[in-house]
Amino acid sequence: MKVKSRHHLRSDEISELEDAIAEQTGVALDGDTYEMVELADADFDVVLVDGDPVVVYMDDERPFLTVAGANGYEPTSNVVTVDAGAVSFVSDGADVMRPGIVDADDGIEAGDLVLIAEETHGKVLAVGRALEAGSEMVGDSGKVVESLHHVGDDLFQFSV
Repeated sequence: MKVKSRHHLRSDEISELEDAIAEQTGVALDGDTYEMVELADADFDVVLVDGDPVVVYMDDERPFLTVAGANGYEPTSNVVTVDAGAVSFVSDGADVMRPGIVDADDGIEAGDLVLIAEETHGKVLAVGRALEAGSEMVGDSGKVVESLHHVGDDLFQFSV
């Protein structure tokens, strides 16, 4: 991925970013430096927190945690938990199907960005877009989360 531009965020931009992340995931970011990296050949931009790609802006939306960012903190909301059988599929970028889900945050609304975590260790495997409300995700059939970013993809491997 080619870097189009890099610049440090102003304090008001940092406050907005931290508030948005806390509101969506329950994570309180605590970095010393925040740097926006705009990419020329990708559909997203990344914010480096202390040099690590912790936050992503997908499709000009609000900021959200990357897989690496979520695993560096402990998100408490917008989390969908999948069973061991779904781990390999989700890690490869597959959309999340209802039978693989063991738990979902009731505060999730259709269209929200969500973190997809595995049940055993709680590690985040992917970021996706909820297609249904969290209260209706556990069940027998159907796709309920569209995968947008997962372990091993270009964003996961991104470094500057």
